[in-house]
Amino acid sequence: MPVVSTKEILDRAFDARYGVPAFNILNDLTIEAVLAAAVEEQAPVILQTSVKTVRMYGRDPLVAIFQALMRDIDVPVALHLDHCPERSVITECLEAGWNSVLFDAHELDVAENLRQTTEVVAEARRHGAHVEGEIEGIQGVEDGIGSDEASVQQSLEVAVDFIKRTGVDCFAPAIGNAHGQYTAAPTLDHQRVSDLVEATDVPMALHGGTGLSVEQFQDLIARGCAKVNISTALKERYMQSSLEFLREAEEKGKWDPPSLFRHQRAAVMEMAQRHMRLFGSTGRAW
Repeated sequence: MPVVSTKEILDRAFDARYGVPAFNILNDLTIEAVLAAAVEEQAPVILQTSVKTVRMYGRDPLVAIFQALMRDIDVPVALHLDHCPERSVITECLEAGWNSVLFDAHELDVAENLRQTTEVVAEARRHGAHVEGEIEGIQGVEDGIGSDEASVQQSLEVAVDFIKRTGVDCFAPAIGNAHGQYTAAPTLDHQRVSDLVEATDVPMALHGGTGLSVEQFQDLIARGCAKVNISTALKERYMQSSLEFLREAEEKGKWDPPSLFRHQRAAVMEMAQRHMRLFGSTGRAW
């Protein structure tokens, strides 16, 4: 199946009230492992790239890897640019074929954020792409972007006005969630998701999912969080599996990189499948 639009993936999930995991991939191995998991589960999936990853690989090599690994994939997949405050990077990625972008302008005042997000939406439409918007920062630093300071939550009226006037296809609300690992069980404002969905009929994106309970995930998805970001969980599983293998390799004095890659792939694939089943996207491919 060719790459499909992020909007189609999210609209279907939103209508049927299941969640689509959006994995922050790191390299060719994690791309392939997540795609293999999606094929195994027959689940739609979103692959996300951070600005940091785009810069590390370069735009063109990264999209070439994605396109090469997509050739024999038979499930719906979209490529998304996560948390990007830089308009120039957004333009570069849209021109290269990214299906959607998150314009992260939460540090701007609401009026300027609205103005620039509206421009990004218009730019994305020219490329047949879509936009995730936000007006409140999600607490925590992710790939060098963000802040550990809690963001000021805007009123429901301000958030609804932003969604309607900008025309964003998905919205990332601040509901007490945070990037990275939680130091204590988070208290989330589930009702805010319901209120935003009722007022706009637009899918919500859940950030800061690592560490939430099964019940929290399922309730937020049922309320309209169609996109569920998974970043920390992937990074941790990838790195921990590497550490496990390398410790054993050192003990045995056997250094076999291809076996390391297989070990990493299996760990990432299992993590991805587990989230697909949890979010209800298994069997939802079309």
